[in-house]
Amino acid sequence: MPQRRFPPPLPLNRKRFPVNSISLRRLARRTLFAVIWLALALALAFSAGLRFNPTPSLPKGIYRIVSGAPEKNELVSFCLEGEFAELALERGYLEPGSCPSGLRPLLKRLAGLPGDSVDPYSHPICAVDSHGRSMTPALVPGVVPPGMALVLADHPGSFDSRYFGFVPLDSLQRVKPVFLFNPKGN
Repeated sequence: MPQRRFPPPLPLNRKRFPVNSISLRRLARRTLFAVIWLALALALAFSAGLRFNPTPSLPKGIYRIVSGAPEKNELVSFCLEGEFAELALERGYLEPGSCPSGLRPLLKRLAGLPGDSVDPYSHPICAVDSHGRSMTPALVPGVVPPGMALVLADHPGSFDSRYFGFVPLDSLQRVKPVFLFNPKGN
């Protein structure tokens, strides 16, 4: 059987494909520089009161914390605490974030103030979450107690006061939308 001869490999054109330690160092420096600038930009946005909502509870987008006491039907941000914070983390309802519980703040609509009547059946209540795990409603017909607030979202599957009850009124911060990816919802 005759032996086949292959042509020798083509020489690598160093000008066209400059792979050396200097170009790799330059790439590493540029990448590090970009990561540092991105981290600084995110920190500045957060300190300026900007928040990103990635959940379907409210339209996805960027919201800004604004001063003043929240009024009924305004959007609010707050930190979930206690046993429901643990449940939210355990079930993956909330991601890690800046709250004392280590979770991301929630964004909801302020649906009830102290003295307002509560009808838990006026909003759909899901018996199970999106993964088929049981959800126990926390609200009963009655009145919002002093110092507390009822927070709800328009999305029927939202993790809100229907499941974790009232939240302290003084923990709420007003938020306004800055940029919405889909203003009509999901």
